[in-house]
Amino acid sequence: MSSDNLFAALRAAFPADLDATAIEVADGEAPLSYSWRDLERATAMLANLLESLELPAGSRVAVQTEKSVEALMLYLAVLRAGFVYLPLNTAYQAAEIEYFIGNAEPAVVVCAPKNFGWVSKLAFKAGTRHVFTLGDDRSGSLLERASHQGDQHVPAVRGADDLAAILYTSGTTGRSKGAMLTHGNMLSNARTLKAYWGWQPGDVLVHALPIFHVHGLFVAIHGALLNGSKMIWLAKFDPKRVLAALPRATVFMGVPTLYVRLLAEPGLTRAACSGMRLFVAGSAPLLPETFNAWRERTGQAILERYGMSETVMLTSNPYDPADGERRAGTVGFPLPRVQLRVRDEGRDCPRGEIGGIEVKGPNVFAGYWRLPEKTKEEFTDDGWFKTGDVGRIDERGYVCIVGRSKDLIISGGYNVYPAEIEGYINDMPGVAESAVVGVPHPDFGEAVVAVVVPRAGAQLEGAAIAAALKAQIANFKVPKLVELVQELPRNTMGKVQKNLLRERHKGLFATG
Repeated sequence: MSSDNLFAALRAAFPADLDATAIEVADGEAPLSYSWRDLERATAMLANLLESLELPAGSRVAVQTEKSVEALMLYLAVLRAGFVYLPLNTAYQAAEIEYFIGNAEPAVVVCAPKNFGWVSKLAFKAGTRHVFTLGDDRSGSLLERASHQGDQHVPAVRGADDLAAILYTSGTTGRSKGAMLTHGNMLSNARTLKAYWGWQPGDVLVHALPIFHVHGLFVAIHGALLNGSKMIWLAKFDPKRVLAALPRATVFMGVPTLYVRLLAEPGLTRAACSGMRLFVAGSAPLLPETFNAWRERTGQAILERYGMSETVMLTSNPYDPADGERRAGTVGFPLPRVQLRVRDEGRDCPRGEIGGIEVKGPNVFAGYWRLPEKTKEEFTDDGWFKTGDVGRIDERGYVCIVGRSKDLIISGGYNVYPAEIEGYINDMPGVAESAVVGVPHPDFGEAVVAVVVPRAGAQLEGAAIAAALKAQIANFKVPKLVELVQELPRNTMGKVQKNLLRERHKGLFATG
């Protein structure tokens, strides 16, 4: 029986010499490396542990742990055993985790040892039967239990349409939605990128991204594994450690913030990057100034691409000069097998005209978890997914993103949804209403700003509101500024005019 199990495809690309180094940890206290055989054996033992739990078919495994090679092995083991992987941002707090566990109903939850007390309480309350711990120092109950399992395992047979992962994303209103990605979605995209980005024998990837979202987990890791390429692994981005690794590497992937921080290092020179083949940027808009400064300093043009949780990668600037130049301010062309159109009022927009971006292809997700109506809403009658992004296709066919679904803020590469933060602020004593917007920030791309109207007679302090939010939500969502005002600007229909708030605060974090 044939199988489209994503793990099996990645495993088939492992090099013949299984004792060669697959992953070198570059920021540990002591030198540490993992061979391809280590990946093979550890994922087998973890997959056997999951199978020994006799979980129902299609069970979700929710994971909120610090970045580690063992966390990567767990992801691969979930695929190998045929279950569904659910990565959760390490910054999420209790209220957020409670929602995800309640919504996804995972059969297994894996968390950091320090969080076991409160996470296990939430999980058991929601009906999850198994909670394990996994530390970034190879500690925890997950590895202890897996150590008793055999190191041989036949990957589960899975079809291209079988669910492989659920990524929680959100619109500008309402609670987070689980985007369902299949084995076929991710494998087709990984194969497309392998060819389009010219992955070649001997490539080495510097991996400095988190592994709870598309960029770090799927684009970077799938790329390296599908090419049998070694990874130089950093648990956290450190510009000096990245620079130290570049002479031994050929590929680096980062969000624009990482490139800004690397540009601040005197050690970033043409010589330091002379062996590098490819620098990729995504997850947030790359400013043309950053693109130009990077090219001037290193002699290399960053390749900017565009994707989302629901679709993995959609477009990319060309890798091969024969396909065109890499153009600042654009995200390139639709990838092979991906169709992209710009529409307005039910018609295709001519070149240069702005409209809503819609896409189609084998990489487009299977829908939102347990939200058939919402899924139907997000697709056109002829089967195109409405990304919610606004853009245009220029005269040469390059795609330019000019805006996003209304209010979405992307700060440091992370999506921030104003409606969620407004909900927390509006629940606070003394708050009449609030509006959250994103404003330009030189380091993070955008910073979160909250504008709050107090109730009559209430004495509020912006710093106290920010401090209260820190205890409830991930740090990247906490406003950099909370402003108190008497009223919010509204149009004749009574709708808050966030564009005016963005305009008012646009120079807040300006430098120079």
